[in-house]
Amino acid sequence: MAKYIFVTGGVTSSLGKGIIAASLAKLLQARGLRVTIQKFDPYINVDPGTLNPYEHGECYVTEDGAETDLDLGHYERFLNIFTSQANNVTTGRIYQTVINKERAGDFLGKTVQVVPHITDEIKRRMLLLGQGGKYDIVLTEIGGTVGDIESLPFIEAVRQLQWELPEEDVMVVHLTLIPYLKAAKELKTKPTQHSVKMLSETIEAMDASTIYEVPLLMMREKLDLICLRKMNITPQQEPQLDKWKAFLDKLKYPRSKVTIGLIGKYIELQDAYKSILESFVHAGAINEVKVQVVNVHSEFITPENVAEKLQGFDGLLVAPGFGVRGIEGKIIAVQYARENNLPFFGICLGMQMAVIEFGRNVLGLTDAHSTEMNAQCSEPVINMMEEQKKIKMMGGTMRLGAYPCHIEKDSLAHRIYGQTEITERHRHRFEFNNDYLEQYEKGGMLASGKNPETGLVEIIELPHHPFFIGVQYHPELKSTVESPAPLFVSFIEAAKKHNEAQGARKSGARQDALI
Repeated sequence: MAKYIFVTGGVTSSLGKGIIAASLAKLLQARGLRVTIQKFDPYINVDPGTLNPYEHGECYVTEDGAETDLDLGHYERFLNIFTSQANNVTTGRIYQTVINKERAGDFLGKTVQVVPHITDEIKRRMLLLGQGGKYDIVLTEIGGTVGDIESLPFIEAVRQLQWELPEEDVMVVHLTLIPYLKAAKELKTKPTQHSVKMLSETIEAMDASTIYEVPLLMMREKLDLICLRKMNITPQQEPQLDKWKAFLDKLKYPRSKVTIGLIGKYIELQDAYKSILESFVHAGAINEVKVQVVNVHSEFITPENVAEKLQGFDGLLVAPGFGVRGIEGKIIAVQYARENNLPFFGICLGMQMAVIEFGRNVLGLTDAHSTEMNAQCSEPVINMMEEQKKIKMMGGTMRLGAYPCHIEKDSLAHRIYGQTEITERHRHRFEFNNDYLEQYEKGGMLASGKNPETGLVEIIELPHHPFFIGVQYHPELKSTVESPAPLFVSFIEAAKKHNEAQGARKSGARQDALI
C-alpha cells in the first residue's frame, strides 16, 4: 500500500511548497522509491485553462491534454516523469463531481454538505494515485495557505486521513515563514504558532541561488531520512544524484554567456513563461553557457525602434499567447531576426507570427493575418482549425496534449531531433492554412513537420537562414533536467555561435583600427 505525504504552507503564500515537494520527491526517487506528486488547488475554477496569465501564471499542459497548475511543470522537470489530469485537482472539479452525483441521485435525497460529502470526494481523489500499486509514496501539495477559507475543506480532509490511515502511512510537511526583526534582532515565531498545532521536527529551508540546488540542501537537512523514519521505511540506498550534481555544476559554472530576447506580452509576470525560462536553464547547462533572458514587451516594438530594442541579442524567442494586443510588435521582431540573420525561435503564436511576417514581406500578401486577430482579412494564412469552428465553450476545448509529428529528412528540424517521428504537446485553436502551403514553400519557407493524420503544419523553417524555426506545439513542456528539449538546446547552440561570430567581428574591427 502506498504512503502519503502532504505538503502545506502557512503564514504567507509563495514560500515554495511546489519546489520543496518536488525536491523531497526527487530525493525519495533517488533512493529507489516509486514516487509521484499531485497538486490540490483551492480555487473554484475547474482548471486554470481560462485563467489570465497575469492572474495565475503559466497553464501547464500534460501529455493527456490536461490544463493544469504550473507546479506540475516543476514535478515533471525534477522527476523526469509524466503527470496527468489525475495529478491536479481543484475545488471547482471537486464541487462539479459532487453536484453531478447529487443530480444523478447518488446521495438518495440526503442534504449535501461540505462535511462529509465534499471532504469525502477530496479524500477519494487524494488516495486515487496510490491505489493501483504503481507508487510507493504519493506526495500531495495543498495550494493556498492554512487558515484561508478556500483551503479549509482540504486541510480537514488531510486531518481525517491522519485518523483513518495507519500512523506510519501519512505525514504532513508544513512550510512556514519565521520573520526576523532587525531592530530587535529577534526571530518572531508567533505567526508560525498560529499556523500549526503540533510540530515534531524542524528543518531550515534557506534561500538557494537556483531551485535546482534545493534537493541537495534538503538532503543536507536530512528531510528525506526524517520522512522515511516517520513512515517506517528502511532506506535501501544512498540517493543516486550524480547526473543532478553534474547538471548543477554546469549550471553554476558556465564557460560563457548568451543573451536571448524574449518577445512577449505577459513579461511583467515571470511565471507566465515559466516552462520557457526553465527550458533555457536546461539548454544553457548542456551548452555550458549562462543564458541571460531579456524581456521585451511586444506592444512597444515599432519599425522605428526595433533595431535599438533588439540590439545586442544573440537570439530571439517569440513567445506563445492569445489575442490581438502586441501582435504587430511580434511581427516586426520576426522581420528583424529574418533580415539580420539573428537566430529565431517561435513557439505556437510565435510560429504563426513568423508565417504572417513571411507572407507580408516576402510573398507580397499584404493582408496576411490570422483570423484570431482579424476575422475579415483577405489572406487568412492562419485560420481556425475546422473541428474548433463548432465549439462554443472555452474551457478545455482547444487542441490539447501530445500529438505525433512527421519530420522531413534533410531539414533543420531533422538535424535537431535526429529522427523523423516525434510527439509534442499542444495548446491552440488556430493553425497554418494549408491552402497557402504550396505558395509558401515555393517562396522559400519549408513546412518541415506535419501531423501524419491531418496534415496540420507543426514546424516551419527557413533553410537559407542560420537558424530560423517555428513550431505550433510547446516543446518547453517536455524539457527536464535529464532530458532537455532538443529545440532549446539547438537554439542556444546557434545563439552561442552567433555570439562567438559577433565577438570575432568586433575583435577584427579593433585590429583593423589599430593598423
